[in-house]
Amino acid sequence: MRKIFSSPVWQAFKRHKRGWFSLRLLAVLFVLALLAPLWSNDKPLWIHYQGEYYFPLANTYLDRDFGGDFETPADYFDPLIRRNITENGNSAVYPLNPYAANTLNDFDTAPDPAPPSANHWLGTDDRGRDILARLVYGFRDSLLFALALTVITTIIGVLAGAIQGYFGGKVDLVMQRLMEIWGGMPELYLLIILLSFFNPSLLILLLLLSLFGWMGLSDYVRAEFLKNRQADYVLAAKSMGVGNRAIMWRHILPNSLTPVLAFLPFRISGAVLALTSLDFLGLGVPTSQASLGELLSQGKENLDAWWIGLPAFGTLTMMLLLLVMVGEGLRYAFDVRGRK
Repeated sequence: MRKIFSSPVWQAFKRHKRGWFSLRLLAVLFVLALLAPLWSNDKPLWIHYQGEYYFPLANTYLDRDFGGDFETPADYFDPLIRRNITENGNSAVYPLNPYAANTLNDFDTAPDPAPPSANHWLGTDDRGRDILARLVYGFRDSLLFALALTVITTIIGVLAGAIQGYFGGKVDLVMQRLMEIWGGMPELYLLIILLSFFNPSLLILLLLLSLFGWMGLSDYVRAEFLKNRQADYVLAAKSMGVGNRAIMWRHILPNSLTPVLAFLPFRISGAVLALTSLDFLGLGVPTSQASLGELLSQGKENLDAWWIGLPAFGTLTMMLLLLVMVGEGLRYAFDVRGRK
């Protein structure tokens, strides 16, 4: 790890001000989004009630546990429950934003969608859910999905491109023809057909998009392996009896990763756009799950409620802009001629 942070590439990336600033800002926002349950949730962080401590984030408590009459999970927006856990020596600590992605406050009298107010800093959507909470959780899920999709497609693309470029000949010819056939498939139509057989979820979308997302990267890896397989160090390794697997992964691959690493932020942004587009068209995750695409769709259906679509559009634009700036910094860092 110390070698990575002291390498010339990393030092060059840090000198690229836009890329370095974008990476740090994106990391901070991502960490805040990962910690969203601690500061944007409809449950108190902890409760001190009648001499005992309760932790609603870790356990589910019933209405009767806090002086109610029902055997149902406690509704912490209920005025009776709130009064019981904040009076007579009792206390509770609520998150900064007391709403989760799907929280419905039955005691909120404002008509939905409600504009920004002291209760909802960015307003509510047409179902009464807090916009800020859905933005935060949607941002988190989008980045997690994009990172997972990028890792999977990168592994498949590197593997396919490495085999094609190293062995060449008939192996390369057959795999290229198969990839041309697979790449000619109408991806959107196949996704629509396949999604009709499954209940939409992030996992299903991840698996389906992984079927097509690896082909673009494999071309770059193939070209690098075709170029490097005749290098002197490869020929020397072969003459010493080193096996094909060791030559591919120990010698050629480390010298062929420049396009892979330089394009990673752009592949992440492409995955974010793919998920957002499917959600916008209603082909993605269920509407109960926070999604930037679903918020954009709501904004299209409720043009008078500007507080729905505008924050979602701003969040998506900011995320993609930061990823593009990181990618620009990586390209600068790997471009040895440009750094001289």
